[in-house]
Amino acid sequence: MKKKIKILIVVLLIILIILFGILKIQNFILKKIYKTNYSEYVYKYSKENNIDPLLTFAIIKAESNFNRNIKSKSGAIGLMQLMESTAVEQAEEVNEEIIVTESLYNPEVNIKIGTKYYSKLIKKYNNNMLLALAAYNAGIGNVDNWIEQGTIKEDGSDIENIPFKETNNYVRKIVRDYKIYQNLYK
Repeated sequence: MKKKIKILIVVLLIILIILFGILKIQNFILKKIYKTNYSEYVYKYSKENNIDPLLTFAIIKAESNFNRNIKSKSGAIGLMQLMESTAVEQAEEVNEEIIVTESLYNPEVNIKIGTKYYSKLIKKYNNNMLLALAAYNAGIGNVDNWIEQGTIKEDGSDIENIPFKETNNYVRKIVRDYKIYQNLYK
């Protein structure tokens, strides 16, 4: 009887060790997918703008997958995929001069301006992360129209009704990735 208990304990320990190893490998792999590149800028400017840095990482992952040199078909540039007109407008508020479009490829400048802009959206939509994300992707005018027309509620509780498929998927993706970042890094 004692021998069976000892064997059972050894088997349970082996199972626990294997599970622990699998979880460590899984976290290692997930951290390669859910990167925290440019963390010095993400933490600095997220803190300055009262944004959870893990949310900023999720936005960057969705926007550029941490490719600082990316430019979209619509002309959005860099890590946080900023349109030049939005970036110039926001740059004035953070005392950053956008001399040429190429400065938006600079990770620090892009994150500084992108977090400032997202912070502005958060304030506009009464701290509603979902509406702010929708506006970051589709534009303030579209989100305001959707609210005005009753397509989505002002409290964002029916965000699944966003009529633009890309924006609908974008918001869902960032929410999912934000949760993953929280699980991995908190």
